[in-house]
Amino acid sequence: MIRHIVFFTVRDPGDLDRVREGLTLLSRIPHSSHWEVGPNLHADMLTEAPVDLVVYAEFTDEAALAAYKAHPLYQRSIDIVKPLRETRIAADIEATAPTPD
Repeated sequence: MIRHIVFFTVRDPGDLDRVREGLTLLSRIPHSSHWEVGPNLHADMLTEAPVDLVVYAEFTDEAALAAYKAHPLYQRSIDIVKPLRETRIAADIEATAPTPD
């Protein structure tokens, strides 16, 4: 399983709802097994500006993640969000099974 985590800072706080709406389009792409977006609780500063929103998604494999990124709604989300965001930091990790104690 691939875990996809993306952090966003918004240039103008007045655009936060619009950015969230643009990111929410991604939830309609069928290739993820789990998808959510939510506000950052600001536990730690990852950048000079606080991270405003976090997208978290799970994919069965790299092919599913690639299909997600190739979907037309992915580009539509970029078209809405990119002009309004300051920073985007993405990370993909391969989940491993827990080891018994």
